Amino acid sequence: MTVLIKKKLSLKEKHDRDREMVKGVFKFEEVPGGSMGFAYKKYKNDPIERYDMVDGMAYTVPRGVAEHLNKNGWYPVHNFAVDEHNKPLMRIGQKKRRFSFQSLEFLNTDDFAQAEDSRIIIASKI
Repeated sequence: MTVLIKKKLSLKEKHDRDREMVKGVFKFEEVPGGSMGFAYKKYKNDPIERYDMVDGMAYTVPRGVAEHLNKNGWYPVHNFAVDEHNKPLMRIGQKKRRFSFQSLEFLNTDDFAQAEDSRIIIASKI
């Protein structure tokens, strides 16, 4: 039986990993065919970088930017389920995807955050 042990990366190793270039396609779910611009800076000593992307176009960007697009490109939508007396039973939350970055390279799913499915629904009891 093989046991995999994940090593905690130092800040320099994380920085170097986030600066590796990856290829992928920018998907603008909120405005198909549209464009979006944003500024990005993750580490204290990095410069602020400006990115302008168009839906469906391929880009080569640092891994940290690709992960940022996949992890932060959504907003929550909440509804309530009610019983026959209109008393709230549970809150239903859904993540509405705004944009994502789909890799064109083979990457280990543990190393690269995949865009979450916008159909994922989270239910919590009130």
